[in-house]
Amino acid sequence: MVIAVLKESAPETRVSLLAEAVSTLTKKGIKVQVERGAGAASYCSDADYEKAGAQVVSIDEIARDADIILAIHAPENPAITQKQGRILIGVYQPLYNKERMQQWTSAGLTIFSLDMLPRTTRAQSMDVLSSQANIAGYKAVLTAASMYGRYFPMFMTAAGSIAPAKVLILGAGVAGLQAIATARRLGAVVEVFDTRPAVKEEVISLGAKFVEVEGAADASKAGGYAVEQTEDYKQKQQAKIAEAIAKADIVITTAQIPGKKAPILITEEMLRSMRNGSVIIDIAAATGGNTPFTKNNETVDFNGVRIVGNSMLPSTMPSDSSKLYGKNVLNFLQLIITKEGEINLNWDDDLVKGAARTVIE
Repeated sequence: MVIAVLKESAPETRVSLLAEAVSTLTKKGIKVQVERGAGAASYCSDADYEKAGAQVVSIDEIARDADIILAIHAPENPAITQKQGRILIGVYQPLYNKERMQQWTSAGLTIFSLDMLPRTTRAQSMDVLSSQANIAGYKAVLTAASMYGRYFPMFMTAAGSIAPAKVLILGAGVAGLQAIATARRLGAVVEVFDTRPAVKEEVISLGAKFVEVEGAADASKAGGYAVEQTEDYKQKQQAKIAEAIAKADIVITTAQIPGKKAPILITEEMLRSMRNGSVIIDIAAATGGNTPFTKNNETVDFNGVRIVGNSMLPSTMPSDSSKLYGKNVLNFLQLIITKEGEINLNWDDDLVKGAARTVIE
């Protein structure tokens, strides 16, 4: 059996496995191929991979030999997706890319999209959404701090006092919680909004204020995502957010709904209430964003407020992002590879079945 690691296309800087993860496979007698230059942007050289026991080869050799392909994003080389029986493992957002998934499965490929893993206790060690969201939340705050034209912490000097920045975080999932912790470490005053009352204790324990809105739909089975709310709740929600956003200097938004466009939480009217120089970091940009003006991987200036749509924040820390992602992948591989290094797809396993995109509903 051959497992291959592909080089991702720019602007992606991560790689599915670093050399340290590759060595875990080669020590078990599994043959690993790595496309030339695959780890360069993550500070992992071809020589590092060879030292770990991998073969550094061309994309053509991978297309010919590999049984399992590891690629975070959809491979661009058509030869990769033309070998019947081949397994692809990555983060392919099948709910948004149904046509591509159908083409691949029709070609006889087995697709495992790790963003579709059930978010259960057993799946935590292979939860790529959480490992990467943690980094996104951290970098969202640092990005905002570098763009914001004022201090984050309070300063009292002989020349006068500087008030601390006010940060509003919409969504207290993994990214939101890390954003809270990072903003608090930088000395900001933090308010947090989330439709799930269950996260209130976590928010308060990190030193932030929880903005409560009564009447939220139950999101306990949504795997950490937002869920659709009633119109009455949305009106209450908007009133609360409008009140908080008018005072905020920095806003971090993270709300997404699986298979649907991200909900608009910040309206044009709210944006106009923000003071000149404020910054919004919209982590939900890949699915439309939480403002009506968000553009993915672009910065938009609206009435003096900079709206940063960035779905690539984990790629700004490629080494650590790749390390965590690779550990997730290794843990998933244990479900589909025997101790003898052979492929064994157990369709009775809820994690294997949950990540598989064999049929598109």
